Amino acid sequence: MKIKVCGLKFTENIEAVAALNPDFMGFIFYDRSPRFIDEVPGEALKNLPYSIIKTAVFVNETTEIINALIDQYHFNAVQLHGNESPDFCNSFRDKVKVIKAFGMSEDFNLNQLIPYADKVDYFLFDTKTDIHGGSGKTFNWSVLDQYQLNIPFFLSGGLSLDNLDEIKKIRHPQFYGADLNSKFEVAPGNKNIEQLEKAFDIIKQSKTNEVRS
Repeated sequence: MKIKVCGLKFTENIEAVAALNPDFMGFIFYDRSPRFIDEVPGEALKNLPYSIIKTAVFVNETTEIINALIDQYHFNAVQLHGNESPDFCNSFRDKVKVIKAFGMSEDFNLNQLIPYADKVDYFLFDTKTDIHGGSGKTFNWSVLDQYQLNIPFFLSGGLSLDNLDEIKKIRHPQFYGADLNSKFEVAPGNKNIEQLEKAFDIIKQSKTNEVRS
């Protein structure tokens, strides 16, 4: 299981999270989010280890702005959290990996994912909210039992130290990574490093147990 830490915005905090060596780090370019990275710490992004996949998060943004930010800060992936079409998502795959996020609810129709199956690299399943993520709320993970596509997915939405052990029970073959955000913060965009260290230990322990089994 990969580890993604999302919603970073402060230089020292970015550096401290990077020292934990997550697989992905996410930076939100959506001005309605409390984690909006309005003043981009360019040097901090530039100095991230190459092993970390730098991910820019957008909501219904224009192609021009997305491409400009990819080029300026050398992002390795984009996460599209709005109503982006399959072809829109696919248009960036010659430059970066593409994660398409969907807000999940009890009545979510998984068939709407089918047109994206050969247009994105990953899905991210988050709790459905009006602010496109960062709510700190979980959704009913049993919805994922019906997911049958071959696109790997991240699990997001309210993951915390209180429920990380529960994700070990998810045995879906396409379960790719855990997205850690609002439940691991001192304040919006400022991650609690001690809590993240504990979370990394829990997740890495689950990896070890899977190898042993």
